[in-house]
Amino acid sequence: MSGRQGGKLKPLKAPKKGPAAELDDDDKAALERRKADALEMKAAKEKAAKGGPPGGGIKKSSGKK
Repeated sequence: MSGRQGGKLKPLKAPKKGPAAELDDDDKAALERRKADALEMKAAKEKAAKGGPPGGGIKKSSGKK
């Protein structure tokens, strides 16, 4: 006989959360730097999405003159 014979499996228990970790000055500075970088990247992506050729790119002609 096997150990488990069908049926719904129980979900794994999540580890208990311990007390909040104390952040020192270096950790705080790193978090602020990451947040600033993320904001800059978001702004750059928005600016790039707005851009593009003003005429809509190369237009395909029908070949008739």
